[in-house]
Amino acid sequence: MEINWLAVIAAALSSFVLGGIWYAALFGKAHQKAAGLSDEQVKSANMPLIFGGSFVLALIAAASFAVFLGPEVDAMTGAMYGFTAGLCWVSASFGINYLFERKSLALFCINGGYHTLQFTLIGLILGAWH
Repeated sequence: MEINWLAVIAAALSSFVLGGIWYAALFGKAHQKAAGLSDEQVKSANMPLIFGGSFVLALIAAASFAVFLGPEVDAMTGAMYGFTAGLCWVSASFGINYLFERKSLALFCINGGYHTLQFTLIGLILGAWH
C-alpha cells in the first residue's frame, strides 16, 4: 500500500498544534490539576523530549491511520472514521484504564476529548489529501 507521507506529516502536525491549544490554552490548569502535576513538575519538565516524543508518536498514529483508511477515503468519511476511532477506540481504552487506576472523570474528559478531535483531524486531512 502506498502512503502519502506529506498528508501523514500534515496530519501529525495538526495533532501537535491541537495538543498545544488543548493542553495549554484551553485546559492547561484543569489538566495539570486532574493529572496531579505540581507547578514545579510542569516547570522542570524536559520539554524537548516531550515535544519531540509527542511529534514522533503523532507521526506513528497518523501513518498507521493512513494504512487503516486506505487510499480511497474522502475527507468526510475520513473525519467520521477518525471521530469513531478517537471516541470509541482511544477514549474507551483510556476509560478502562482510568476506571482501574481510579483517575478522575475530568482527566478522562480532557484526554479523551483531545484524542477524539485528534483522530477526527487526522482522518479529515488524510481523506482530503487522497
